[in-house]
Amino acid sequence: MLENWWILAAGGLGSGLLAGLLGIGGGTVLVPILVGLGYAYDRAAATSSLAIILTSLSGTVQNWRMGYLRPESAIALAIPAIFAAQVGPYLIPKLPNALKEGAFGVLLLATIFLVWLKKRLANQKERQRLSNRLPAQIGTGCAAGLLAGFFGVGGGVIMVPLQMLLLSEKIKTAIQTSLAVIVLTSISACVGHAYRGNVLLLPGIILGLGGLLGAQISTRYLPKLPDKVVDFSFRSLLALLSVYFFWRASHQ
Repeated sequence: MLENWWILAAGGLGSGLLAGLLGIGGGTVLVPILVGLGYAYDRAAATSSLAIILTSLSGTVQNWRMGYLRPESAIALAIPAIFAAQVGPYLIPKLPNALKEGAFGVLLLATIFLVWLKKRLANQKERQRLSNRLPAQIGTGCAAGLLAGFFGVGGGVIMVPLQMLLLSEKIKTAIQTSLAVIVLTSISACVGHAYRGNVLLLPGIILGLGGLLGAQISTRYLPKLPDKVVDFSFRSLLALLSVYFFWRASHQ
């Protein structure tokens, strides 16, 4: 199947652009590409986790060099995410594809609502917002870890809106923090999948190398984009992907 290496490389490039611009690992692009090339869903999700490690690491290093990364925030989210990411590799073989993909479509729509709700709560007092910070960090990290393990994504699709809603982060800060958390979350998920023999090394590396380039490009331009542009792009992506996953679930 590696005669289609150029498709893998192009898909990795696209996932890297999404990683830096939208704070997601890119699995929402990588998994459909791998499935379309004939790989089983479980292997596609596992291999996507490997590629996401390289992609998110590239973007995170660039954010750190440019001074946009807050390590303490990323670590607080990453600790629960690492443990939660092990649930997916254990349960994923036991669930039907229609259920997994349909649930992901619902989740994507829910994140759009979370972003909208965050704006409605913008006038909430600062002291009230920060009083439940630790439970919010644990819940956000666990949600990201579960997504990483179940769906082969980094978890940014839920991490970014939850950071905005529960931790009062601006969207750009949430994206940059999310990308750093994804590095550790994806490593955890990848190890769990590799233990079960589902990770395909060479396709994952090709996807990841394409992502390295894409993430370097997008992280350089994120700080220059208006908040409204980033916000609209994020919500539009979620809406389109939800339609796609509902369609896939209905055809299982």
